[in-house]
Amino acid sequence: MGPELRHLRYLIAVAEHGNFTRAAEELRISQPTLSQQIKQLERVVGAQLLDRSGRGVRLTDAGEAYVHYARRALRDLAAADRAVLDVADLSRGSLRLAMTPTFTAYLIGPLVREMHTRHPGIALEVREMTQDRIEASLLADQIDLGIAFEGPHLPGVLAEALFTETLSLVVTAHGAGDAAERHGAEGTGTGTGTGTGTGAAGERRTLPVRSLADQQLALLSDDFVTRGHVDAYLAEHGVTPPIAVEANSIQALTEIVQRTPSLATVLPDAVTDDHPHLVPVALDPPLPSRGVTLLRRDSAYRSAAARAFVRLVRRVVEERGYAV
Repeated sequence: MGPELRHLRYLIAVAEHGNFTRAAEELRISQPTLSQQIKQLERVVGAQLLDRSGRGVRLTDAGEAYVHYARRALRDLAAADRAVLDVADLSRGSLRLAMTPTFTAYLIGPLVREMHTRHPGIALEVREMTQDRIEASLLADQIDLGIAFEGPHLPGVLAEALFTETLSLVVTAHGAGDAAERHGAEGTGTGTGTGTGTGAAGERRTLPVRSLADQQLALLSDDFVTRGHVDAYLAEHGVTPPIAVEANSIQALTEIVQRTPSLATVLPDAVTDDHPHLVPVALDPPLPSRGVTLLRRDSAYRSAAARAFVRLVRRVVEERGYAV
């Protein structure tokens, strides 16, 4: 008799925990049962897979090789299960999606609304992750698609360009006028955009970066990629504005700035699309833009739900006017 799926799961759990007791607790079986099942697997395989001689438990060389293929087998079987459940007419199915925190602030709402409206039978699992976790989760087949920034990416992760994200100073509508007067901002004369952060005749105001020297800011904390992006820009231009507030949530920043006209923040322009009381004010020179990409695992099975989502995200990006 060959190894069963439970044997593979048991071995992987012990390898990950390095301990029979914790692995047994996670698997919700007794430790003696777990130990017996591992020994049974070793008899079937004909090799010792675990080294039990030390204080902890670790894989032998044979165990390392075996676990590599055991993980792959479980991933392939999970993909096979999803393929069987996949229905081409999208009356049912599932999709596992992850994105970096920036996109949960302005993109996930429109995407889920459109997906649920068009395909209500598709169950969505949405996670917020850092970019490195998104790529690792794609490779481990824990998610189907990710939305993050352009490369470099891990081997085995494919990226498709979606749009270009621009960042600006974000203030209240009232604060935009005050900032323009205080710093002598000039209109761009383009008359384009959402109509926010504008002066006379629909001109969008532009502030010189040096004007931020005495502008109190509320910024994301330094565990966000966006904060590093902003800090690098300010350092390049020799500007050190007073940081009045740091927050680890974009939603918190939008609430703070919306209710405190004396404060400004730096966020993607798109965040203001769904916040009518906030407006973007362009800086001169402009903040560097960032390429946004759709990530997936190379050679991964692409379900009907995943294919539909890719089409939908491109449609939403186009409809919302995000530059490609």
